[in-house]
Amino acid sequence: MATFIVLASFTDQGIRTVKESPDRALAFKAMAEKMGVSVKAIYYTVGHYDVVTVAEGTDEAATALLLKAGSLGNVRTETLRAFSVDEIRKIIGSIG
Repeated sequence: MATFIVLASFTDQGIRTVKESPDRALAFKAMAEKMGVSVKAIYYTVGHYDVVTVAEGTDEAATALLLKAGSLGNVRTETLRAFSVDEIRKIIGSIG
């Protein structure tokens, strides 16, 4: 399974309904599980991004999940594919 770091920012709609955000986070986690993505952590942050999520799944499942979440209109996301130390060792080893 691939690991993804999802950086999310509230949209105008999302910040207007920020009080519902914790419930939306739980709904996102349930939706992810149904789509084959495991949400490892959700953190609310202060700064450029409002929420940081760590998730695991296939590229296809994670992409579908984030497209679906984005279509709800509460957040915009930037997603980073993350690699463990062991995964990056293998990748680096393949470059000779």
